[in-house]
Amino acid sequence: MRTVIKKNGAVAIPAEYRKILGLKAGDEVTLLIQEGEIRIIPQLQALQHARALVRRFIPEGRNLSDELIQDRRAEKPIIYHP
Repeated sequence: MRTVIKKNGAVAIPAEYRKILGLKAGDEVTLLIQEGEIRIIPQLQALQHARALVRRFIPEGRNLSDELIQDRRAEKPIIYHP
């Protein structure tokens, strides 16, 4: 499938491709340059990929967001007096 880059840099994604990827007007996508190519990745897929990358370094059963919340709650609040 071929398309044209408009003067403002916009590129139309053909309806058939949008349907396959489940994309609708207003959806966010991630652009990735890889080996001289531009890849358009649906935002949900990009997030799932990022989570899988991070998960490889986190032991099973460990929840970093829960740990962060606990750490923040345990911190002594800083009170500023002008």
